[in-house]
Amino acid sequence: MAVAEAFVSLVTGVGFMLWARSIDVNPLVRIGQVSGLAGLQLHAAVIAVPVLTVLLYAAHRAGPERYRPALRLGCAAIAGLSTGLVAGGIAVALHGTPWGLGGQEGDPGNVMGMADDMIRGKGLPGVYPPLFPALLAGWGELFHGAHGGVAGVGFAMQDLQLLCTAVAGPMAYLAWRLMLRPFWALLVAVPSAVLFIDPIRPYSHSSMLVMVPLSAAGLRELRRAHRLPARSAVGRAAAFGAAMGVLFLWYSGWFVWAAPGVLVLTGFLLPWRKGAACMKRTLLFLGVTLVSAAAVGAPLLYQLVRFGATTEDRYAMITVYADPAYVMGWVSDRAGTQTHHNWPISGELAGQSAFTLLILAAAALAIGLGWGGVLVRTVAAVLTSSWLLRFWFAARMERTQAVQLYPRTTWIIMYCLIVLAVLGLMLGVRRATAWSRRLSRPGSGSPTGPNSLTARRITAGGVCAIALFTAMAGSWSANQYMPTTASGVQDMGLDAWRAHVIKDASGRCPRYSPVATCAGVNQNLSARTAGPDDHQLWCANVPTADWPVICGRKAPWA
Repeated sequence: MAVAEAFVSLVTGVGFMLWARSIDVNPLVRIGQVSGLAGLQLHAAVIAVPVLTVLLYAAHRAGPERYRPALRLGCAAIAGLSTGLVAGGIAVALHGTPWGLGGQEGDPGNVMGMADDMIRGKGLPGVYPPLFPALLAGWGELFHGAHGGVAGVGFAMQDLQLLCTAVAGPMAYLAWRLMLRPFWALLVAVPSAVLFIDPIRPYSHSSMLVMVPLSAAGLRELRRAHRLPARSAVGRAAAFGAAMGVLFLWYSGWFVWAAPGVLVLTGFLLPWRKGAACMKRTLLFLGVTLVSAAAVGAPLLYQLVRFGATTEDRYAMITVYADPAYVMGWVSDRAGTQTHHNWPISGELAGQSAFTLLILAAAALAIGLGWGGVLVRTVAAVLTSSWLLRFWFAARMERTQAVQLYPRTTWIIMYCLIVLAVLGLMLGVRRATAWSRRLSRPGSGSPTGPNSLTARRITAGGVCAIALFTAMAGSWSANQYMPTTASGVQDMGLDAWRAHVIKDASGRCPRYSPVATCAGVNQNLSARTAGPDDHQLWCANVPTADWPVICGRKAPWA
């Protein structure tokens, strides 16, 4: 059944994305964008309505033996639909152009340059995680090799942006299924995947979504390794280590924030009081895990040793100018009309919104009721580590003139808070169910047990609510990336707009290009190098006149 869950979830996500590419609208006109988003909802309904109908029938009419597989496969399908819908929206935004989000600019352009270097035999991309650039290079050679050079990897970039976005929800769901039952795994995976996935760089956030539950699963196995046969312990440790190594090669940034907390927690989980035999078996598991992870991650580890990890990040943007204790939202450097004066919006209680207070209340339940479990401890350790490192770098920013990517901790901190909130709700439901059983009359049965008719019906209703959230949230996410239609506004739609102003394989402008003369293919992306380091912050999103009061210096061009 686990294989069936994975198959249904992945096929739903990828299949929906491919189906969405048939929606024929002009994405450079707002009316066309709205029609495309509406078309996505109709497509989603074709999948979701039958799935939910079967689940509701099983919950109300079938027995537990038929309800359980219906629930598992139904949750898997909704998880696939969540980011399949986002990927479908990106397909609509890029309709008519072979290029991916960002075109040849920004991070996509840099990664395309790395992939082009690999094709030319120039080796690994420095200390950047090499797995996605390598996949991009291979995909470009395999499916777009006829176009050659940057055009080949540029067209491949669109394919992989859509594919990686589509599978982010299924991967998050399947990772959480290592620790949670289907409904609760879905309740964590869907909001997190839709909220955090970045279709411009979908490989980065998908790594975060999987890393936290995989770390918890590994620590759970560590805690009981002394009860496993040596052969089983070694096999499981090697598998967990290899999986972590792959994530490290896919995107390593989250390990910086999470590793200190996980390492400290690992020390507390060792069986110090259970004797030498138990300690040896546990250390065997830990050692094999570390060796396996290092072996798989060796290409990037070698680059880090060779070049060092001392690159200074001096790029500041709107999230750097805002209150560093605000971790319940973010904006990119394409913030539209937002500035640090009007973002974030202050909440009702000491600046905190009702949403924040509800999340914190649910997280408090998780810590209070579930602290004895490895899962709550792991999430809390990752959150604490990320929180402290965030303020460590922010506190030193003026003196070092380096940001060191600390605003990215917003994502992993908020992710951990969402996970704790769901765990708090889950543990609260379990505690209430246990109380109900004790209060029920002897011999009357358990009206609220996990397999009771009432519980099945409530769970099915919850899946329906998550499916509706998926439809609304997926459309919200996709809408952000629709090509910019407002003159002079640089928002998230700029990346899709850029994809429509580069010549296609025929040398002509894409079908819906908003400009008469399109840019040619930049064959020198691999030659991009950073300028000389002036050891000062570069402040984006700041008018020239405001540089002295925000950055502490005049704008370089002033």
